[in-house]
Amino acid sequence: MDVTFLLNGESVELRDVSPTVTLLDWLREDRGLTGTKEGCNEGDCGACTVMVTDARGARGLNACILFLPQLDGCAVRTVEGISGPDGTFHPVQDAMVTHHGSQCGFCTPGFVVQMAVAHRNGDHAHDDALAGNLCRCTGYAPIIRAAEAAADAPVPDWMMEPQVQGPDPISLDDLAADYLARPDATLIAGATDVGLWVTKSLVALDDVIFLNRCPDLQDIAITDDTVRFGAGVTMDRVMEIMADRHPSYAEMIRRYGSAQVRAAATIGGNIANGSPIGDNPPALIALGAVLHLRRGDETRDLPLEDFFVDYGKQDRHPGELVTGVSIPVQQDRLRVYKLSKRFDQDISAVCGAFNLRIEDGTVAAARIAFGGMAGVPKRATSVEADLIGARWTEDTVRAVMDRLEADFTPLSDMRASAEYRLKTAQNMLLRVWNEDQGIASNVLEVSA
Repeated sequence: MDVTFLLNGESVELRDVSPTVTLLDWLREDRGLTGTKEGCNEGDCGACTVMVTDARGARGLNACILFLPQLDGCAVRTVEGISGPDGTFHPVQDAMVTHHGSQCGFCTPGFVVQMAVAHRNGDHAHDDALAGNLCRCTGYAPIIRAAEAAADAPVPDWMMEPQVQGPDPISLDDLAADYLARPDATLIAGATDVGLWVTKSLVALDDVIFLNRCPDLQDIAITDDTVRFGAGVTMDRVMEIMADRHPSYAEMIRRYGSAQVRAAATIGGNIANGSPIGDNPPALIALGAVLHLRRGDETRDLPLEDFFVDYGKQDRHPGELVTGVSIPVQQDRLRVYKLSKRFDQDISAVCGAFNLRIEDGTVAAARIAFGGMAGVPKRATSVEADLIGARWTEDTVRAVMDRLEADFTPLSDMRASAEYRLKTAQNMLLRVWNEDQGIASNVLEVSA
């Protein structure tokens, strides 16, 4: 593959690039730009953060799981390009020195780059912006102080990239035809999952199709009836749209991946990989989402819950790709609860989504879905049936909590035991009732 992009302000043209060479490896091994560090090599620690600018603007991305073809037509800045051409410090670099934000220094380049991205974008939510950067020496207080100190400084001229010319686009028609002809090819969108196949499992991907060149997959269409996300819409954009419509869902998205991950991961990829612990499907199923698929010239739609057949198996034919997902416009009644060992940027042990309609003190409708409780994301149909038509009382809720055992037989693994999963899922249902009654249930607050 041929790839052209800007690197720290200079044009780079690469010919016959292997499609699964990561930007991190290329920077360190081919360019000698060793400021970008390899820490976890799976997109968790942020030591490899780079700034990538395209038509959407500037984003921080994890170079360890970013393949070179994904950069075609973009502008990239590493930590070496954050300071000015004459060596002048960027405001966040000055502030990191002043506020003693670095000790061993291994994590510092990633912090500096991600801080520079937030600085350029005027993002003052520093805790959120830096949730994907791990420091084990300094502690975050001086780093946050540095970010706050630099927040109002002007963006340096050298950080404003020239107008970026994107890669030649491919239409959805051409993409569908290509995938039908190569049904064994691996589809790559954000690479936040596939990237780990390469870096951790050392899988050799001989035939790949990159989806970032298809703008048709990146559209968002909002009507009076539906919100439709193209499969290639990144999760930061989904979070932005959902914040006003279903804020509990948006808050879950904020937690399930760092800013770097949300800027790369796509809603279609999170669905299509079929993970039983993917956090989007429970929320989408509870909202009654419909999935859109295409195989060649043929299209079909199906309720999202029907897409997941069994562990590792989805209702997707060879050469068929997910093109989007539609959510019915509705009054916000959704509550989404994510339970994980680490609060930010961790894989769920259980994710529960509850969409209940209460009329005159009676449960008129209920859609409840869980991830992490079975081999697929799944609805709690027995609980739903017992709730619909019942009075919305604590006694009703406690009576149906045990019905979750009829819907799920969870497994024990490294994240949680089966008993813990079942008990916490039951308690999530009780939490819905408590919140509906105005009873405080913030799990981050402790009171006597």
